[in-house]
Amino acid sequence: MKILGNIIWLVFGGLECAVGYFTGSLALACTIIGIPWAWQTFRLGLLCLWPFGSSTESASSAAMGCLFLPLDLIWLIFGGFLVLLSHLFWGCVLCITIVGIPWGRQHFKMMRFALSPFGRRVSIGL
Repeated sequence: MKILGNIIWLVFGGLECAVGYFTGSLALACTIIGIPWAWQTFRLGLLCLWPFGSSTESASSAAMGCLFLPLDLIWLIFGGFLVLLSHLFWGCVLCITIVGIPWGRQHFKMMRFALSPFGRRVSIGL
């Protein structure tokens, strides 16, 4: 069932969303200072490619130390909030119908990751 959900997701906008994240990641990586945010945008694109069966969990805080809070705040100020609102909007639109609820839940999962990507880990379930 996960494979069918992911194929339908890719055909009806998931691939386009992932390409947008990968393009943004490439643009951020062109600047030296944007590399940490480029990595988070790339991980969000990977989550967008295969959302069914994938999960996000909190990584150990020792890996980033105390840096993930300021990095998350900069992320939210300079674009993360718009990404969060976009996933919230599409999640609500898809949850209007009963058939769209599984795809809306995937947008809500990405919305949680877009809220604070630093200090979180993505595990892609293939």
